[in-house]
Amino acid sequence: MDRLAQMHPRNIPPEVSSPLPALREGAAAIVRALRRAGHEAYWVGGCVRDLIRGIPPADFDIATSATPDEVEGLFPRTVPVGASFGVILVVEDGRPFEVATFRTEGGYADGRRPDTVRFAGAEEDVRRRDFTINGLLMDPETGGVIDRVGGQADLAARLIRTIGDPEARFGEDRLRMLRAVRFAANLDFVLEAETQAAIVRHAPVIAAVSAERIRGELTRILTEGGARRGMELLAATGLLRVILPEVQALRGVDQPPRFHPEGDVWVHTLRMLELLSEAPPADSRLAWAVLLHDAGKAVTRSEDERGVHFYGHVGEGVRIAADVLRRLRFSRTETEAVLDLVGGHMQFMHVREMRPNRLKRLLRGELFDLHLELHRLDCLGSHGMLDHYDFCVQKRAELDDAVLRPPRLITGRDLIGMGFVPGPRFSEILKAVEDAQLDGEIETPEDARRFVAERWLEN
Repeated sequence: MDRLAQMHPRNIPPEVSSPLPALREGAAAIVRALRRAGHEAYWVGGCVRDLIRGIPPADFDIATSATPDEVEGLFPRTVPVGASFGVILVVEDGRPFEVATFRTEGGYADGRRPDTVRFAGAEEDVRRRDFTINGLLMDPETGGVIDRVGGQADLAARLIRTIGDPEARFGEDRLRMLRAVRFAANLDFVLEAETQAAIVRHAPVIAAVSAERIRGELTRILTEGGARRGMELLAATGLLRVILPEVQALRGVDQPPRFHPEGDVWVHTLRMLELLSEAPPADSRLAWAVLLHDAGKAVTRSEDERGVHFYGHVGEGVRIAADVLRRLRFSRTETEAVLDLVGGHMQFMHVREMRPNRLKRLLRGELFDLHLELHRLDCLGSHGMLDHYDFCVQKRAELDDAVLRPPRLITGRDLIGMGFVPGPRFSEILKAVEDAQLDGEIETPEDARRFVAERWLEN
């Protein structure tokens, strides 16, 4: 064991000292190989944080004194994902592990990447990292933890604190402000006072960070636990006003107490996010739909002698959500799903009066489970009434796929045989036939032909 590890021994918790599963053993094998070649090597960062907390890490990162060339020379399968920054992916048993050379960094002109990188020792490497709880090294063979930044004390105190001056850390990489909020939310920790104060001062410059990086952190805040706390911290630090002004605008937008005894639109959204976080990780499409489903209320609120109204808030909500998703550069597929959820979140009010064809189309929809869960959260986050939800659950259990997706009674080729010319009208006719089939008005191909002839050939 090297001198630093001897100075800071720590036993691995019982949950960790049990036989290593494949992922952990792969990471340990890489450390052993590096040490056999005469290099220092440790587990570093989030995996150490999680192991100390008794939580199985999702991945393992390794820090070493070996240079990128030396790492590549030791392992048969490597990928130079960031060789100029000293980062190599080593593939063991089909699993990639990030192996980074100890380094120190200098200058951050773009507020993201270092202008210079110099390979260094273990202590310098740890001190250039973001937060104390991520600045711990572990010897996988002994469980000894090297702590030069007070990370173990902050873990015990449940604190998110920058390593060194928070002004410098956030100046180096502005995204660290969002990462601080994310860690506090996901881990249910507290932002250390100076760290939070620095975020407040630096909040306006978060706008310079790329949309993709902001989207990634926001999604993790929303889906990995503590979403409500995350939004509250974003608001308290001023970050929300900069990156999601459409959500900031929901604060103070009061609602009719009859349907929303919980309070304004902001409080309603927070309650839904809290419920969403009960079983992380959440589906990211659902999480964003929860956050944005009532965005239109901020611009549609009106009031008359009958009370408060939000006429057209669904349509406005879809428009606002589309702007947010476009700005944050969501994929087309993700955007379409979130907008579908936002646009359909009020449809459950009318499920009991729906014609059979419309109800069946709803129940068989690709995103039905997400629509239903959004509705459940919406109800529990406000008036608490789940009668429409229960009705849909019951109907979905009663109606099997054969009823929801019956075989087609007529095709485009059949229509041509009946004398129709192919064109846009085909879709209208085929949909009308399916609606009649789902409504139980027709049951056979002969019924379908007669239905079409009566409605279209006689006109």
